[in-house]
Amino acid sequence: MTTARAPGKVILFGEHAVVYGRPAIAVPVAQVRATAMLNDASVGHGLVIDAPDLGLRHHVGDNTAPEHPAYALDVTVRNTLARLGVKHIPDLILTVSSTIPVACGLGSGAAIAAALVRVLSHHLGSSLSPEDVSALVYQTELIHHGTPSGIDNTVVSYERPVYFVRGQPIELLHVGHPFWLVIGDTGAASPTRIVVADVRRRFQERPDYYNARFDEIGAIARQARQAIVDGHTAALGPLMTQNHQLLQDIDVSSSQLDALIEAALGAGALGAKLCGAGRGGNMVALVEHRHKQVVADALLRAGAGNVIVTRVAAPRRPFSESPSTC
Repeated sequence: MTTARAPGKVILFGEHAVVYGRPAIAVPVAQVRATAMLNDASVGHGLVIDAPDLGLRHHVGDNTAPEHPAYALDVTVRNTLARLGVKHIPDLILTVSSTIPVACGLGSGAAIAAALVRVLSHHLGSSLSPEDVSALVYQTELIHHGTPSGIDNTVVSYERPVYFVRGQPIELLHVGHPFWLVIGDTGAASPTRIVVADVRRRFQERPDYYNARFDEIGAIARQARQAIVDGHTAALGPLMTQNHQLLQDIDVSSSQLDALIEAALGAGALGAKLCGAGRGGNMVALVEHRHKQVVADALLRAGAGNVIVTRVAAPRRPFSESPSTC
């Protein structure tokens, strides 16, 4: 059996604006992750994807419509086999599971795809680079989101904090000093494809207005990059709150998100904002270590369905470098 994993992710700065060429910063969230396991099967069995969390069992290669829940998984597997030069579908059982909430801005689809790509490459005797994994996961992101920014596939594939500008070389961020984040889930789905398409429509109607907001969001991301590298983590808090105000201006927040953000700030968070597409999903707050539980409890009292506390620091050995085989 071969096992591979990929973490969730959270966008600290730059969502939506990143689609229009401004920078964004995202970090992995190791507390939640997708896991893919491969076992050899008998000859003629084919490659079967078993996803018990979804109540799904699927034979790769079966005709599947794009709206079918197995479609993205099927495409990811076939794209990976093609990249590895495997011409015939091998006889394998691929089991997929994930602790990453779906449609909440934590990169669930990208992480599952990354875990699939990794487990197939390791099991079949190849080792794809993070760049190769990211490129394959991006093809899956096209299915999920229509016009993805590229940041989800990048951060889950490299498993490092990243500074990302579409069309430019990826910058893996050095974290000058560790910092703590508390992530709160509204419990409402965040329909990325729909929200991104709606922002695009509004941008086309009012390009000057939206470009001005995107420019401000980009400037905030550049300031945040320097603060992270220099270890001035307290400076990130006000920048996060400013970024959220601009996301409110482009109408991608919600009353639930705003309520959780107010609760976090009221409990002592240094800053807070929505993360991901918005209009649901998660928010993220920067906290001092001594306040992390106080803020987490405040979010739960304010209606958060789930809370994740995570530490952002210099990376340890990533999952992609340590697949397990038995």
